[in-house]
Amino acid sequence: MNAPVNPDSKPIPLSELPVVWTDKEKHRFKVARRSFVDPDILKTEYETIFSKCWLYLGHESELVKPGDFVTRIVAKRSILFTRDASGKINAMFNTCPHRGAQVCRERKGNAKSFQCFYHGWVFGSDGKLKSQPGSECYPDDFNADGDANLVAVPRLDSYRGFWFICFDAGVQSLPDYLAGAKEWIDIVADQSETMMTLVGGTQEYQIRANWKLLTENSIDGYHAINTHATYVDYLKNSQGSMSPVPFEGTGYDLGNGHAVIEYRAPWGRPVAQWIPLWGEEGKVELSKVHARLVERFGQERADRIAYSNRNMFIFPNLVINDIMAITVRTYYPTAPDAMQVFGWALAPNEESAWARKYRLSNFLEFLGPGGFATPDDVEALEQCQRGFEAMLEAPWSDISKGMKKERVNYDDELQMRAFWTQWQACTKATAAPSKASTTGDR
Repeated sequence: MNAPVNPDSKPIPLSELPVVWTDKEKHRFKVARRSFVDPDILKTEYETIFSKCWLYLGHESELVKPGDFVTRIVAKRSILFTRDASGKINAMFNTCPHRGAQVCRERKGNAKSFQCFYHGWVFGSDGKLKSQPGSECYPDDFNADGDANLVAVPRLDSYRGFWFICFDAGVQSLPDYLAGAKEWIDIVADQSETMMTLVGGTQEYQIRANWKLLTENSIDGYHAINTHATYVDYLKNSQGSMSPVPFEGTGYDLGNGHAVIEYRAPWGRPVAQWIPLWGEEGKVELSKVHARLVERFGQERADRIAYSNRNMFIFPNLVINDIMAITVRTYYPTAPDAMQVFGWALAPNEESAWARKYRLSNFLEFLGPGGFATPDDVEALEQCQRGFEAMLEAPWSDISKGMKKERVNYDDELQMRAFWTQWQACTKATAAPSKASTTGDR
């Protein structure tokens, strides 16, 4: 792929080029590979993306009872996510206002209060200071202004059970930020009549690759048949593991960097696409699930919920894959070539033991870090990262597939272009030379 040139037809130095380069007339979309290796770009991402955008914190099902809490690292900050005695959900920085120690050192649990082990200050589940050793040595109005309470995150809000935080108090509202993604979150949330719930614990692993590679991969239908050929062969060779459904679907730009691919696929879905392997018991079970969806939403929407798959990305780092099971996944860069990944299984709270069994089987078999898909993806991303060592000689990645189409397929690359266009807007990448455009193809 040739480097862009200036008006004098001379190559432009790589350091002066925009990270995202678009030529709409030629239907080309390029991303500079330096974005995956440059420490300064990572620093900018933390300043302009992870400190400015809404970030997924947790799910309402993690905080069912008053006193329930979860601690989680979000963009390098330790966050204490609680439901207090009044039932209100809170998110606070997990750092003592006294000397800075983490107040809560447990991953999750239930507690009426939290005591900092360093000097013994005690805080309620709402973050308010309750007591402190040697309180007689402090003035009576020591905490009149609330400065000795745990510091609340600047913004906290939820949509359909998914809770988000933002470190920028001036950020746009969460509903406006989610834009078109709300429609697809609704499709996931509507699978339960009571509450969607996280099942089991947290999957946590590292990948030696840049975080943006996982973003691309998560909404990339192009790689599935080739990279995951072993899984497809496994289904074909396992009697009754596939229904006669072809891979087909569409990709969508949902605004604000969010994107989704929605498609049909031949695997079983406990919500309810039956496969012969599940037998007559499964057919009866899933027929009931589908019939109830029709009662609630009508035939068209019920069929969409039951039979369509969705790989959804919410900018900058939340993935909700509603495929043969549902996974919720976030990831944060720890270095230009490394990321920490967190994943959870999501399911309707009221689903039967039969459906839950096969859901978790599907989840572990394909989506888990030891399943068919994730090791393939990890290997692919790490191979890309190794390939970027030749960045100076081969400086560009191409994300042009489907750019000339008015309506793209699920295996085109509109979704990645939506991400990169928003990424550039947030990071304010180098301005493009006069002969290029740096806008996407929305």
